[in-house]
Amino acid sequence: MEKKEFQKSDLAIGVDIGGTNTVVGFVNNNKCIYEYFFPTQPEKGSKYFVVNLIKTIKKNIKKFEKSYNLVGIGLAAPSVSLQGIIEDSANLKWGKFDIVNEINNFIEVPVKIINDANAAALGEYYYGLGKKIDNFVVITLGTGLGGGIILDGKLINGSNGLAGEIGHTSIGSQGRKCSCGKTDCLETYVSANGLRRTVFYLLSKYNDDSPLRKISYDKMSSELITYYAERGDIIATTAFDFTGEILGKGLANVTACFDPKAIILFGGLTNVGNLLLQPTRYYYESNLLSIYKGKTKILLSKLQNGKAAVLGAASLILKNQL
Repeated sequence: MEKKEFQKSDLAIGVDIGGTNTVVGFVNNNKCIYEYFFPTQPEKGSKYFVVNLIKTIKKNIKKFEKSYNLVGIGLAAPSVSLQGIIEDSANLKWGKFDIVNEINNFIEVPVKIINDANAAALGEYYYGLGKKIDNFVVITLGTGLGGGIILDGKLINGSNGLAGEIGHTSIGSQGRKCSCGKTDCLETYVSANGLRRTVFYLLSKYNDDSPLRKISYDKMSSELITYYAERGDIIATTAFDFTGEILGKGLANVTACFDPKAIILFGGLTNVGNLLLQPTRYYYESNLLSIYKGKTKILLSKLQNGKAAVLGAASLILKNQL
């Protein structure tokens, strides 16, 4: 009997470059089969990052070489133009950087790049809650806040590829300086960093006893704030209520602009669940025009471990996006 030749399956690598951590996933047509992360360390520079990324890819791909054929790398990053350049990202601070060309100096496979929130939207569209929805907005909540928009089944890029920078719409009134240079951007209130800033604002405004008073700014984290909020600490719970209020108002503005069927929240800050979701939904409905009330659902992504951006980045290769 003639022996059948073994056929390798296609494998794409999806990379989600965050201001704090970078997540790398190995993705076939159906799912992410392997995932790892490493600190982005943007302060060490863009070229250091690329060398580190390629080193980790080459190390981890070895275990899959016998069964899979690497067909390309998809990148998700903040502030990506239509030309595929990372341009003046507020959280990476690499200036203008042609990361695709830099990666191709080290590895000879197709490389594509897209804005990180747009990648999350594609991930939800192909693999998540968006599979049965043609009109939705994805909001990414992490070091900053981003937005990806799917209307009538199509990703909205805008004339420069930068549509969806919802995190840099102006909201709030405390005069918070944003890393982008503007004041009172949505992400200065609704993000991991924004939550931390809110806690210290509340600590300065009120005299309530709180274990958070013993924690320095550098050691304060959303995980610690969540821990004490779950135990009823007044500063921590007020911080989440305030964050939900600002987010709810921001999402009401998003609905007025795009009339989505759903708004899907994705990212590390969503791990707190109802601490953020409950006040967000309340203030969202309170700030909607009556014609929109009860028509748009606010949902948490169900993609395991927040893989939406990784899967969306891989879809640039596997689904021939862009």
